[in-house]
This record gives sequence, structure tokens and C-alpha cells, in this order.
Amino acid sequence: METEALLERFHEFLKKAVSAKASDVHFKAGLPPVVRHNEKLQLLSKSLPPLSPQATLDLAMAIMPEKLKPRFEAGLEVDMAYSLPGVGRFRLNIFRHRSQVGLICRFIPFDVPELSTLGLPAIVSKLSLTERGLVLVTGAAGSGKSTTLAAMIQEWNRLRGGHIVTIEDPVEYLIRDKRSIITQREVGIDTESFESGLKNALRQDPDVIMIGELRERDSIQAALNAAETGHLVLATLHTRDAIETVQRVVGAFFPADSQPQIRIQLANALKAVVSQRLIPKIGGGLAVACEVLVNTGRARELLMDATKTALLRDVMESGGQYGMQSFDESIMGLLRGKVISKEEALQAASHPADFELRLRGIKQSSEHQF
Repeated sequence: METEALLERFHEFLKKAVSAKASDVHFKAGLPPVVRHNEKLQLLSKSLPPLSPQATLDLAMAIMPEKLKPRFEAGLEVDMAYSLPGVGRFRLNIFRHRSQVGLICRFIPFDVPELSTLGLPAIVSKLSLTERGLVLVTGAAGSGKSTTLAAMIQEWNRLRGGHIVTIEDPVEYLIRDKRSIITQREVGIDTESFESGLKNALRQDPDVIMIGELRERDSIQAALNAAETGHLVLATLHTRDAIETVQRVVGAFFPADSQPQIRIQLANALKAVVSQRLIPKIGGGLAVACEVLVNTGRARELLMDATKTALLRDVMESGGQYGMQSFDESIMGLLRGKVISKEEALQAASHPADFELRLRGIKQSSEHQF
């Protein structure tokens, strides 16, 4: 198939997926295009024929920038952004599996949503405007971390002045200057790595630094240093909740002999951990459940003691006056509001047995009132 016709067909697939409100599009040899809609995979159209191995290879080479082809030809995966005028941007991952080529496209709207539209707690807006410290946005892949981070950046951009530097792989949302100057740098194109980009960001007179993902010890150390020296640092991590975030930052990236010092540094630099989960709504769509750990004096004490990390759950559940809440509290609120079903709530809960006991207690209290 000629390149022009191939791209036209690709664009039609993407347009149809966006119209169907799909979050991702999968291209795999042997299958028609598959989309993720409301957390479930389904065929884009039952009438489409399966893709051939040659078709997926030709598509990958047609959309891939020339500078990324040597990396792909060397057997490595490629992350890139792709814009479709009038539709939106897409984050693409192009990879090989069993000697065949696969592509997965994540839809990114052109417009950055406002925080108030995302269903997040009010404390997240306040955290967006803080002057210094480290704010970590965490969750599984596809939980909306990038959208939340972009909305937080836009909140500062809309309400405060300054210089915002982002380091992303690839650049996802395009954020335009408003009250702030926005500098968006893409790993592999504008800077060599997250570590290099973060190191140089400190020389670029930043007020806010956004790191698309903390992947290695050096980038975490640099983020902690930047937060300690008076910058607001926003970053994502692939962790399930606040407690796992602390354990991973300290335990997974640093050797045992340096972990006590890192705990102290994290306790001093951390402003908050915001963790997200998407849960299917009753009637369709997705609701966001959000756990928030704010670094109060009590939380700081527990962060510095490796034996007391688990007690952070109690801090979150008793820290409502600071804007804190656990996942189970957030999920309970969605259930009470009849946004999600009991089955979905129990599946998403961090502690299903405790959640069900709490739910029975609420039901019994309600029965006694009548």
C-alpha cells in the first residue's frame, strides 16, 4: 500500500477511535485495530479485516521520524508523539514482538483540562500553586497521571507567573504560555535523558519543574535536590498508592546503606503524594478515586522511620482537615454518591475486607435510624 493511502487509513482509524471515546488504539498483526473503551478492550469495528505483519511494519516506518528509525532498527522500542490536526495528539509506543511490529496509541486531547473538571479533591489545586517541594502523582498505567500533571501545570500557568520547565518522553499535552513561560523538552530530542534534562533545568531559572516519569535513582535524587533548593517539582511514578510510593522511592532505587539518609531527604522535600485509580461508573464512563498524603509533621515522623511506613494509612484517614484521604475513603464516597457499584468498589478498594466491614457498619447504622 502506498504511504499516502496507508496514512489516510491510519488517520481514519484514529478518528473513529476518538469518536468512540476510546483511550487507546492497538495495532497488531493478525487482528483488526483494537481499542480500549471504559477499561475494556474491543474491536474498533467488526467489519475491519486483520492487519498483516507487513502492514504494521509499513505503518510504523511511515509515521516514525527519521531520527528515531536507527533506534528502532537496532531492536529498541520507540516512544513518540503524533499529531492529527482537528483531532488531537497521540502518544505512541512502537515495539517488536515475535519478530512482528506492534503499535499502541494513547489519545491526548489538544486542550489541557482544568483541574476542576477532573473530579479530584480540592487539595490538588492548592498543591499546584505551592512554591516549593516535591509533589508525586502516582498510579497504574492509564490511570490519568499525565492528565492530572498537565492540569496542575496549567493551574500554575493560569494563576501565577514564572518559568515552568517540563521534561517528558514524549511531550504529551502542548501547554501554551499564559501568565508563565512554558518550556517543554522531549527526552531523546531536546535533551539526552531525564537526568540530563533535570540537571540542566536547574540552570534555566525555573520556578516549576515537571518530570514526566521518575525511572531511575539519579532522576529521583536530582528531583529531591531540586525540591530542597526551593523549586516546585511535579513528577509521576508507577506505584499503586502513597505507601508503596514511599517504599519504592527509598527501597527500590537506593542501596541499604544510603536509605536512612534518603528517608530524611524525602521527609524534608516531599509536599504530597496524589495517587489515582479509574473505576467504571454506573451507566458508563470512568470515575477517579484519589488518595492524598500531605506531608504534615506526623507524616514526616513516619516517613523517617522505616518500621512505621504502614502507619501512613492512619494519618491519611485521620487527616481530613489537611485535605488527606485514603483510597478506600475516596471509593466509599463514590459508592455513597451512587457513582459506582458495590462490585466495582470492592474490586478497586485497597483493603476489600475492611471496606466491606465498614460498608456493613454504615448499612446497619442506617437501618437503626428508621
